[in-house]
Amino acid sequence: MRLLHDPVRLLLTIPALVWALSFHEFCHGLAARLVGDRTAERYGRLTLNPLAHFDIVGTLMLLFVGFGWAKPVPINTRYFRHPRMDLIIVSLAGVAGNILTAVLSVLFLRFCGEWWYGLTGRAGLTVVIQMININMGLAAFNLIPIPPLDGSRVLEAFLPYKYMEYYYWLERYGMIILLVLLMTGIVDVIFEPIINLLWMLLPY
Repeated sequence: MRLLHDPVRLLLTIPALVWALSFHEFCHGLAARLVGDRTAERYGRLTLNPLAHFDIVGTLMLLFVGFGWAKPVPINTRYFRHPRMDLIIVSLAGVAGNILTAVLSVLFLRFCGEWWYGLTGRAGLTVVIQMININMGLAAFNLIPIPPLDGSRVLEAFLPYKYMEYYYWLERYGMIILLVLLMTGIVDVIFEPIINLLWMLLPY
């Protein structure tokens, strides 16, 4: 996603970007709260306020590269009732929130698109389309099993305990590895099949 040379489209993408990141992290916090962990709530992260979730590097990456992240919601698995299952639920909650947003946006266009276009013109249509694109991109990117992305937490939940030391090593250097993969384009090899699979979930 290249928006640097299209300032109008860049401006129209901001609402989708703010919502996608904020709702993603809110869903993590809400899911954690539902399974017994109130850490996010105590830290003021159980909110849709985008300032609470803002990460400048992740936001700029999402805006100009198409891959990005928000500031991760803090969780404490010691409060989980069923640690491994609850970790999967909390980890996938953000992805589920983004997919839900995209699905509702598609349905909105299907049933109200003509009215919306007549009311707002091309600008309003672009906002909704970007709501779909940004949310699907964020969902797919977060499913990549590299820390600090959500996919890595799902991987952690399934790993046998004897392999956890290797996971913790990966977690320590995950951000560096992720940035290298992004800069080299290797992450596209993982991202493309995930995003293609998620697009199939949308009710076109």
